Amino acid sequence: MIENFLRRIRREIDRRRLSDPRWKSMFDEHPSGEVVSIDCETTGFDTKNDDIIYVSAIRVAGNRILTSSAYNAVVRPSAEMRAEAIRVHQLRAVDVENGRSMGEVLPELLEFIGGRPIVGYWIDYDAAMIDRYVKEAYGFRLPNRRIEVSTLYYGLKYGNAPQGTVIDLSFNAIARDLGLRELPAHDAFNDALSAAEMYVQLTDMKERGQIIQRERRDEAAAGIAH
Repeated sequence: MIENFLRRIRREIDRRRLSDPRWKSMFDEHPSGEVVSIDCETTGFDTKNDDIIYVSAIRVAGNRILTSSAYNAVVRPSAEMRAEAIRVHQLRAVDVENGRSMGEVLPELLEFIGGRPIVGYWIDYDAAMIDRYVKEAYGFRLPNRRIEVSTLYYGLKYGNAPQGTVIDLSFNAIARDLGLRELPAHDAFNDALSAAEMYVQLTDMKERGQIIQRERRDEAAAGIAH
């Protein structure tokens, strides 16, 4: 994909321009093989102008989700809280006014992530939110490889689907097909945990050569549309 190619180019440019040696290791994939599931709650949905108010990151080692050592931080935003975002995550300005500044949180978060690939549902959004702070503070963008759980799910359920098949890549559809427990949604820790559980199951299924069965009515719809 063109976007991935451009990201690799930007990554190499950022590596060469890197001035702070603390972050050099982020440009090389971590030798542990771990990944980090990340989710952010924000003041709104504009990655250029809205702020992070809560971030959770959970390391995954093989099939183990390391919740006991997760990183969680409430962040005091500069941007105004938008009504549409409050309706989603139920966090008000008063709930985050005692949070720490992103200047305090960011280096801790980057150290926690290190060179590990980052995992999530709609991970490009979370990465874009973090990228803005990283670029402003340190002059580079997150170099970490990104793993989108809905892409893994698509490959296992719809990779060989006939034209016209009804495709549902929603968070709820993935959780339902994988038999995951229902956690309160739009909570950064719960969403990061659910994405980690999705990642573990989907990668295990992929390694075993398993697929996710499609419903017959989707196939029937494909036959009619074809």
